[in-house]
Amino acid sequence: MKLPRGNSGGNSPRASSHWNKITLAGQRNPLRGEIWFVQLATDPPEKGLRPVVVVSLDDRNKHPRAYTVLVAPLTTTIHKNVPTHILLAPGETGLNEASCIRAEDVSVVLKTSLREPKGKLRTISNTKVCEIADALRFAMGCPRR
Repeated sequence: MKLPRGNSGGNSPRASSHWNKITLAGQRNPLRGEIWFVQLATDPPEKGLRPVVVVSLDDRNKHPRAYTVLVAPLTTTIHKNVPTHILLAPGETGLNEASCIRAEDVSVVLKTSLREPKGKLRTISNTKVCEIADALRFAMGCPRR
């Protein structure tokens, strides 16, 4: 369904001025599989920034009119045998301790809310990103294809 021009955000002066304020301000686009840091809306404010894996396609991540990306949060609270958690060793992430990806908590975040890691973190493999998709499918009650 195509929205009328005034409501689509495309050429309306109000929408364009809003989106002009939300720029990457010199920050590079995040890429699929990369670990970034963000304050998630579902976390308490005192939690601070947490590592997340970017899981959206790079076509979306690099698109100039896409202001958001899909991310899956990492946690160091590890519960074994949880089908929606993907265990990661420190060597896979570059983080100091083992962690797991919480596929059931995949979120949409603004690119501008992402903070690039200060140190060198690893990029999660495409195979691992696809494991996240499978775990999310499980969380939604949808069988694997």
